Amino acid sequence: MREMWRGVRLLGRGMGWAARHGREWRLGMVPALITFVGYVAALVALVVWTDDLVAWATPFADHWASPWAGVFRGLLDAVVVGGGLLLAVISFTAVTLLVGQPFYETIAARVDRAEGGAAEGPELGLWRELWIGARDSVRVLLRVAAFAVVLFALGFVPVAGQTVVPAIGFCVSGFFLTLELTAVAMQRRDVPLRDRIRILRSRLPLVLGFGVPLVLAFLVPFVAVFLMPGAVAGATLLAREVLPPDPAAAGPEPDDDEDTAAPGAPGFAGPPGA
Repeated sequence: MREMWRGVRLLGRGMGWAARHGREWRLGMVPALITFVGYVAALVALVVWTDDLVAWATPFADHWASPWAGVFRGLLDAVVVGGGLLLAVISFTAVTLLVGQPFYETIAARVDRAEGGAAEGPELGLWRELWIGARDSVRVLLRVAAFAVVLFALGFVPVAGQTVVPAIGFCVSGFFLTLELTAVAMQRRDVPLRDRIRILRSRLPLVLGFGVPLVLAFLVPFVAVFLMPGAVAGATLLAREVLPPDPAAAGPEPDDDEDTAAPGAPGFAGPPGA
């Protein structure tokens, strides 16, 4: 339980950091807002055109006796819309991090600098970083989809499917959400995806304490837009917690940015190299 509460506190520290750094918080919301608007538009289009899509895909049901064609297509409508919503939920963070990669890279760098710095990984161009991020996100989403299929099937088990399985589902979602969010900080340290999974799995209570409350918060529409900058900041703190100390890291630097930090708040004066 102590590890789990530590994960909750790291999440709270990340939110506090974002609240004290208004400029980074506002900039960090921009990619999340763009992604949110795009997803809403896509889901609205899906709902509007699902009937036509299902009718086009099931011409064999045209001659079925009433009411079976309507029942069958109604179920398919629900499956298509539900599947689209599930896909949006599990991919929102990955797409937001890709859209806002430079923004969230800056947030991670500032948190690192404020906390004592971190050795940089190899210098990569923006397109190379985006390619690595997209590739790793697809790999994570495939893992999430595999778990989703298994949990969906287990959901039909009496009693356990309505109690234990949803709890396991939140834990799985919390783990993978944390894996996505820590990708920004760990990619800066050149930690490959396989090692990220192994490292986070070794500190599972800590990871769940961070990720599960965030999953619950993200279930509320539009909340993810406001929380994303703080979630990235908190995930950077968590990455520092689970990775070995960096002997080349410098000590923490004071923050003299009056526009983005409260008096006495931890921070630093500018981006790396300034």
